[in-house]
Amino acid sequence: MRFAVPSNLILLGLVVLLGLFYIWSISRKRKLLSRFGDLFLIMKNAPYISFARQGGKAALLLAGVLFMAITLSQIQCGTHMEMMKREGIDLVIAVDVSNSMLAQDIKPSRIAKARQEVRGIIDRLKGDRIGLVVFAGDAFIECPLTLDYSAAKIFLDVIDVGLVPRQGTAIGDAIRKATEAFSKMEKKHKVLILLTDGEDQNTDPLGAAEEARKEGVKIYTIGIGSVTGEPIPITNRNGDVLGYKKDRNGEVVVTKLDEMTLQKIALATGGKYYHATPGEMELDKVYDDISKMEKKELEGKLMVQYEDRFQYPLLFGIFVIVLEFFISERRKVKGSK
Repeated sequence: MRFAVPSNLILLGLVVLLGLFYIWSISRKRKLLSRFGDLFLIMKNAPYISFARQGGKAALLLAGVLFMAITLSQIQCGTHMEMMKREGIDLVIAVDVSNSMLAQDIKPSRIAKARQEVRGIIDRLKGDRIGLVVFAGDAFIECPLTLDYSAAKIFLDVIDVGLVPRQGTAIGDAIRKATEAFSKMEKKHKVLILLTDGEDQNTDPLGAAEEARKEGVKIYTIGIGSVTGEPIPITNRNGDVLGYKKDRNGEVVVTKLDEMTLQKIALATGGKYYHATPGEMELDKVYDDISKMEKKELEGKLMVQYEDRFQYPLLFGIFVIVLEFFISERRKVKGSK
């Protein structure tokens, strides 16, 4: 036996409070009557007064509240096995972890915003498989496609700049690696979400996008950063800014969001481009599009299902409450009308 909503058992406290109130109420009535004289003589001259009936009505009402609390807690007893099937799509998220993602034109930084966006996407998913790809100068699959969102979040927590030793921004390689994460047997139900500042370094992202389109992959790009640009900070272990990255000529390197490239990548596959915003409205739009896509049946799992038995305490509760309503708290006296 178990309760599907055990939090509602807190209503049992109401039964205790009502019980204490009725005990106090009946006791007070007896004390008030005793002020007029001997309680035994008063009860003998007023035989219609019945504390036993009052106590009985109170007990029935308390029983009714008790059964209702059990009903709301959804008591379950007995089990059966049932095959639970899921429907969804395969979704891979590719995250840029190059040094340019340390820029702070989006607070606290581009990489922190990217992690926040990925977490927001995972929180919106319902039955879809998710995988993670990270890239800088190289790209690799960090988390294969899975239905375990908790595991995906564990992988997400370790995503940071420096995770990929070779620096750069290989967007084309990231798209190719993400395409490898999908099943080769299907030509649909595939979505890639690319989170980056878009500063590719000669890896032919448009060619990679065209290859992905042929494999049935639709790409949504989310631009992280500003088009005006921002210096790349150099920080210590505590996150304190020690200076800014400079090129060989000693000039401060300014990293800018390349929206044009990201728009072309999305357009090539029938996807859309969005600019990351503090309110994460772009995530709602992406998820709305994804939720409208044709779903495929994912792996089924044999699950233990509990049998609901809340109907019985509900019937008992209604019965005793109705019974309490028809019982009078006054005793019938022979000869009285």
